Amino acid sequence: MRETLEQGLPELGMSGELIPRLAAFAEMVLERNQVMNLTAITAPKEVAALHLLDSLALVKLAGLEEGRLIDVGCGAGFPGVPVAIARPGLEVTLLDSLGKRVDFLREACGRLGLENVTCVHARAEEFGERERFDYASSRAVAALPVLCELCLPLVKVGGMMLAMKSANSGEEIDGAKRAVGILGGKLDWVRDYTVPGTEVVHRIVAVRKVSPTPKKYPRRFAQIKKQPL
Repeated sequence: MRETLEQGLPELGMSGELIPRLAAFAEMVLERNQVMNLTAITAPKEVAALHLLDSLALVKLAGLEEGRLIDVGCGAGFPGVPVAIARPGLEVTLLDSLGKRVDFLREACGRLGLENVTCVHARAEEFGERERFDYASSRAVAALPVLCELCLPLVKVGGMMLAMKSANSGEEIDGAKRAVGILGGKLDWVRDYTVPGTEVVHRIVAVRKVSPTPKKYPRRFAQIKKQPL
């Protein structure tokens, strides 16, 4: 795992000083994964590349430095925890609907000494901090039209929703244009990247918040899922 990080971090413009915390977090995830479902990827080298380095690609491509970021549907803590490790000046909120995952992340972040992380057990569509965040990230959570309704209401005007997607998500992006507009967003950029140390190509879709989201959004999740915008 450490060798993969040593080789991959320079490609992202990052220091090897991050390795102890990144590796420690990955080890915590794999240990807890034995008793609860956190990740299907369990080989240490693959965890280093497809979870840690993939998460850190967001930092490089989106130019994350400071501000407030909410990781919606954070799951096992990717990309939120690696982002918080790499950018201590960024206030990171990890949001997930499963209490056991949030309990694990709260424990892990405490052990790592990450003072810039807040862990919250809540559903995105019920979370009360509306238009408070500079960034909302999400990775492998939902189709883009659904994701926009969960994330964009949380982002302040001028901020950005950052969706981590597969490289073949072109139709999904086209299908989200109506939702983006209704919710106060504008497609800003789409960037493909190769995960360091692999041949895997992923994509980041960035939606700029250009106007306030109408107060009737987000709707209840059952309605969001049944009738996407």
